[in-house]
Amino acid sequence: MNKEYFMKEALKEAEKAYEINEVPIGAVVVRSGVIVGRGHNSRETDKDPTAHAEMTAIREASANLGGWRLHQCDIYVTVEPCPMCAGAVMLSRIKNLYIGTRDSKGGACGSVINIPQNESFNHTVSIEYGILEEECREILQKFFIKLREMRKSK
Repeated sequence: MNKEYFMKEALKEAEKAYEINEVPIGAVVVRSGVIVGRGHNSRETDKDPTAHAEMTAIREASANLGGWRLHQCDIYVTVEPCPMCAGAVMLSRIKNLYIGTRDSKGGACGSVINIPQNESFNHTVSIEYGILEEECREILQKFFIKLREMRKSK
């Protein structure tokens, strides 16, 4: 299995968020070629500001693996993580972060700031951008077009 395969799995999670009118971001945590955690945004549904795709996937992976140290894991995220999620990726000791599309307004993995690669911390994360970038950007654009149309019709 390759990076595109796992990003497609993250996109499936983003679709789940889209279908419940959440910002369509998805994430999967992978260890040794096996998905050990999945997540999609559910902040509005759960009334929880921490219910981001990455946080959910990291929590599930930690529960499934029996510990918070995910140093043998990679995470695939459709959109560049925010500061909270970038911190969680770094603090959980994830090895590699694969990102679909950047977030020029709120991305904390190189676009606005770069938390996972800040060498002031005792762990840094390898980052790769652009995995299925077009597909990851398109679902976001489709969502915000739908949201604007819904607001107009009210």
